[in-house]
Amino acid sequence: MLALPLSAWLSRRHIHFSWVIAAITFLAMLTSSAALGLPGVLLKPLSEEFGWSTDQISSALAVRFVLYGLLGPFAAIFINRYGLRTVMSLALTLIGVGLALATVMTQFWQLVMLWGVLLGIASGLTALVLGTIITHRWFETHRGLVIGSLTASIATGQLAFLPFAAWLVENHGWRSSILPIFGLTLAVAALAFALMRNQPADVGLAPYGARGDARPPQASPPHLSLLDPFRVLLEARSNRTFLILAATFFICGLSTNGLIQTHFITLCGDFGLSPVPAASVLAMMGVFDFFGTILSGWLSDRFDNRKLLCWYYGLRGLSLFWLPHSEFTFYGLTFFAMFYGLDWIATVPPTVRLASEAFGREKAGMLFGWIFAAHQLGAATAAYGAGLTRTLLLTYTPALYAAGAACLVAAGIILAVRRPAKPAAA
Repeated sequence: MLALPLSAWLSRRHIHFSWVIAAITFLAMLTSSAALGLPGVLLKPLSEEFGWSTDQISSALAVRFVLYGLLGPFAAIFINRYGLRTVMSLALTLIGVGLALATVMTQFWQLVMLWGVLLGIASGLTALVLGTIITHRWFETHRGLVIGSLTASIATGQLAFLPFAAWLVENHGWRSSILPIFGLTLAVAALAFALMRNQPADVGLAPYGARGDARPPQASPPHLSLLDPFRVLLEARSNRTFLILAATFFICGLSTNGLIQTHFITLCGDFGLSPVPAASVLAMMGVFDFFGTILSGWLSDRFDNRKLLCWYYGLRGLSLFWLPHSEFTFYGLTFFAMFYGLDWIATVPPTVRLASEAFGREKAGMLFGWIFAAHQLGAATAAYGAGLTRTLLLTYTPALYAAGAACLVAAGIILAVRRPAKPAAA
């Protein structure tokens, strides 16, 4: 296959194959996130064509968020059993198929099955747990930077494509906006199938940054059953660090992709801003998030992650309080995009770091899967709750205030996490 000769070619140029693995993972997470972000542009077109209300469409997206999160604890099992290449390729192909089939749907239940169930399950296999597994298998150093970069791809994918998608919707109809992402998912699926490998030993290497030149023998991944995530969860149910990280990550999902990603374009439309400039603001957030999350990964290798999270949640809460009073002018939204964008998913690297320090390498991936499930439950709550608020009260303002208040609560309780005895090695 292509992986071995490419790894040898890169090694002669002093480039570790782990960076190829990280790049493919970045593309896979970015593409699946772009598919998840697309429905935010389509709330109004779907409502106009099929007569579905905002809270109806939001309920289908809430199903997607829940399944996206609940697959997290089990993603490691599927990856260990079937391999990174198979899982990533299959997940991306299913995402593309789910998007494409939606262009011929006529009933609401079809939206729920395609964009709720199918996209939720498939995207759950390429979520943050995938990035965590790649980071721990392929890197001994720079883990904070790598997980920060992979995490940044999520918001970048969710937001950066939206202006082009909004332009396609306005000029060629909502179905045309699906085609580019459909093609991209299939292309990245093919790339993953050709080059992705399970661990460095598969290409005769040690993890990047490992001491010495010894190449560990290839080992079979441990056999895990579908009951193992429940056993790990049962063991951690009274662990204070786990409960706090799950609670704060629930609030993280509540205040980001469940609220802003899903409803921001419709929110701007309520104030007279058309979809293309509103989507451009989201894209601007994606750009700032890319740099903010990478910076957060760098900071998480060097500073107290509890204090970083306290700042992140506190500042996010203040920005959400301010948004309804921005008057949705160019300057007001630009300020919000910069301030909020830098903080969009900056919470992930410190949370991953705290989980790894608290639970150890073996259990951290599975427990972080449950923590991420809490994140998506928060996103589902906001996706449906904000849609219901707009339907009943004709405004999103109460939902913005509630999310802002929740962020301030998260900023306080994260400091109750026990400080690690000594920092983990970078």
